[in-house]
Amino acid sequence: MIAPMDFGRRGSPGAATARAPAVSPTVSIQPLEGPDPVTQLRMLFLSRLDPATVSGLGPDKLTAEVERLLAEIADEMRIHLNGREQRQLAAELVDDMLGLGPLEPLLDDDTINDIMVNGPDKVFIEQRGKVVLSNVRFRDIAHVANIAQRIAAAVGRRVDELSPMVDARLADGSRVNIIFPPLALNGPCMSIRKFARRIIDFSVLQTNGSLTQPMARVLEAAARARLNVIISGGTGSGKTTLMNAISQMIGRDERVITVEDAAELQLQQPHVISLETRPPNLEGRGEVTARDLVRNALRMRPDRIIIGEVRGAEAFDMLQAMNTGHDGSLSTVHANTTRDAMTRIENMVQMGQPNLPLKAIRTQIVSAVDLIVQVERMRDGVRRVTQITEVVGLEGEVVTMNDVFQYEFESETANGEIRGHYRVSRMRPSCLQRLSYFGVDRMWMSALEEADR
Repeated sequence: MIAPMDFGRRGSPGAATARAPAVSPTVSIQPLEGPDPVTQLRMLFLSRLDPATVSGLGPDKLTAEVERLLAEIADEMRIHLNGREQRQLAAELVDDMLGLGPLEPLLDDDTINDIMVNGPDKVFIEQRGKVVLSNVRFRDIAHVANIAQRIAAAVGRRVDELSPMVDARLADGSRVNIIFPPLALNGPCMSIRKFARRIIDFSVLQTNGSLTQPMARVLEAAARARLNVIISGGTGSGKTTLMNAISQMIGRDERVITVEDAAELQLQQPHVISLETRPPNLEGRGEVTARDLVRNALRMRPDRIIIGEVRGAEAFDMLQAMNTGHDGSLSTVHANTTRDAMTRIENMVQMGQPNLPLKAIRTQIVSAVDLIVQVERMRDGVRRVTQITEVVGLEGEVVTMNDVFQYEFESETANGEIRGHYRVSRMRPSCLQRLSYFGVDRMWMSALEEADR
């Protein structure tokens, strides 16, 4: 068994203080019958590994040492592998010792957004908007479980049959969900949402085809005018990415407090406090919910509160925050349209305040939420903003809304690219007075004029 050295992403554990033979001289292994040469060489290497020697080596020195030992054992035991196969095996062993095993190449590939491990030989990836089966393989179910437990241990959590579900994150900020048997019938499963290494702003989103320049200017005006914005969409539609882009318009002199289940926002302002929920321990104690954190955030003198995702009763506290002087707050919800997002918020508020009349809930939503932005990952793989909707007011018990931008499908090209256009509403915005107060009313109106040409 390899001694544990680093349970995060691969990095340098430090310089070695002494060098000693990495092969234990007391172990004598005879050639094995049955396994293929690569498996046989791996088993022989692990049986001769001296953890005390390699624990202080950095990645480069460790790789060189592993390659040397593999060549030595292959010669001794007459195992025939070419140089490329030995180097590949050495890289796999180093990844297992210092990193996350077979996942390392996928984590290093910036074109991959999501990694979904369904089993040892079923590792799917989302690359450029398309989900495909990768050629990455684990040795067996135990190998998958070992990597999953490393990830959980890195953030002080555990995952096993007694605690079979856990949310965690990698050292680079990537979000991980792990589920174990008996809940997962086919063995341990992992879902990794990779953390973007580069800062994605409106210019990058325009280049990717996610939105147009007039839409970016409208969203910039909304952020500068401190409008409360809800970003709606399905899983993997790009909600957090868009929120990160909008958040770059927040002033550097503002105090921002974020509340998330797993920290993944990349705010660039210097005055940011990040809060993260905590699950209960094995005794069912110590849980800290998003609602607890939102309530606490209100006592921390925030200028803006950003809730990574509203899922339950904390929706009521979010509305309270937006209605009590914390303008410019942001959050996301799961919904298919902007109108559905309103219904979702209503339902979540009722979870926390079941006796509150529906009209009272809608009155609070209308007074709190200014803009809802709908994002969607369409079948050509492009994540597009499909709606920007202003919450206008309340007529009786019906919430009136204005689709400032509405994406309309036109056709599909021969290579599968979706073509469409945005229908633009030139209706006077109900938030015009606020836009004018912050000096961005002309930016908003000129953007609509440009988009309507």
